Amino acid sequence: MTSHIMPTYQRLPVTFARGQGAWLWDDNNNRYLDALSGIAVCNLGHAHPAVHKAICTQSEKLLHTSNLYNIAVQEQLANQLTAKSGMDNVFFSNSGAEANEAAIKLARKYGHERGIEFPSIIVMDKSFHGRTLATLSATGNVKVQQGFEPLVTGFVRVPYNDIPAIQQTIANNKNIVAILVEPIQGEGGVNIPAIDYLNQIRALCDEHQLLMMLDEIQTGIGRTGKFLCFQHNGIIPDVCTLAKALGNGVPIGACLARGKAATILTAGNHGSTFGGNPLACSAAVAVLATLDADNLIVLAVEKGQQIVNGLQALLQSNSHVVEIRHKGMMIGVELDQPCAELVKLALQQQLLINVTNEKTIRLLPPLVMDAEQIQQLVNTLATLIRDYTQQNHHD
Repeated sequence: MTSHIMPTYQRLPVTFARGQGAWLWDDNNNRYLDALSGIAVCNLGHAHPAVHKAICTQSEKLLHTSNLYNIAVQEQLANQLTAKSGMDNVFFSNSGAEANEAAIKLARKYGHERGIEFPSIIVMDKSFHGRTLATLSATGNVKVQQGFEPLVTGFVRVPYNDIPAIQQTIANNKNIVAILVEPIQGEGGVNIPAIDYLNQIRALCDEHQLLMMLDEIQTGIGRTGKFLCFQHNGIIPDVCTLAKALGNGVPIGACLARGKAATILTAGNHGSTFGGNPLACSAAVAVLATLDADNLIVLAVEKGQQIVNGLQALLQSNSHVVEIRHKGMMIGVELDQPCAELVKLALQQQLLINVTNEKTIRLLPPLVMDAEQIQQLVNTLATLIRDYTQQNHHD
């Protein structure tokens, strides 16, 4: 059958018809264990009753009015997000890329208000911030950018987890207005920086009057064992972007701002037709309530450790496993060889995983995954890695 969908994805040969918690069933009623959560989106798993109820209840009342009017549930969500994050206000959008676009615009306007004609933002190698032209230009991946030149200017790239490189760039470039960084690089290979990396960036931003902007689109909403990843460091950024797990599958993005950053964008500066509509915000309110009620963020620390401990025990003698990295339930298993093929092999074993940066197996399981499912994930993946590296070892 001819597909009339633009071929922007190399889709796997499976179609899912329904889900429940950490399980998905395909259109032939085969059951799969989901260790990817729709790429860190379904933190509460699939068909969560609280999200289902919120969507149904709201859809009976009102889907959309536009941001020309007050939206009560948007105000409610903004109050909850600022209370949980320590930020001051929120701009709502429909995706992570849009949230980052808002952050980039905010930084540029901040620069212009300080008299900087060509404001520039420090970004990182191997970063990922989205697929729009500005967020694509901020992203530290040449493959993603190829064919879309000319790129948007105003970004200065430095290596990730390299404070001296940031210091040198600030010293050499008087146009720097902000630093945009992921607390953990997801698409870049689950790269976890030094424990004080964010603290040092915060100090540099304070010293040089720069905006500290954190892309928490993949790390946020409980994924790493705190509501937001920066909370492990006891700091607060000036700007923080969220999306993915905020709506548990209902599209929503958020750009949170604090202090001097909170007053930069004013009426007419930015907007979104659908951003923060009643349906999306109702889903997000249900997500936040469920995370708290079920203690899922604290449990993410324990469950993530269980997965890592299990994998380490089964893979410790495998010399092809370079490192297992994790924070909460954001886990990367790096091999010494390209392993994209493992995604299809795992699918054949009815397990959903992902490979990023060519050599790193990325696990982003639902926070609701139970002990039995964790054991199944560990056993299946360890066997897959063992068999794959035995067949493909490069001595």
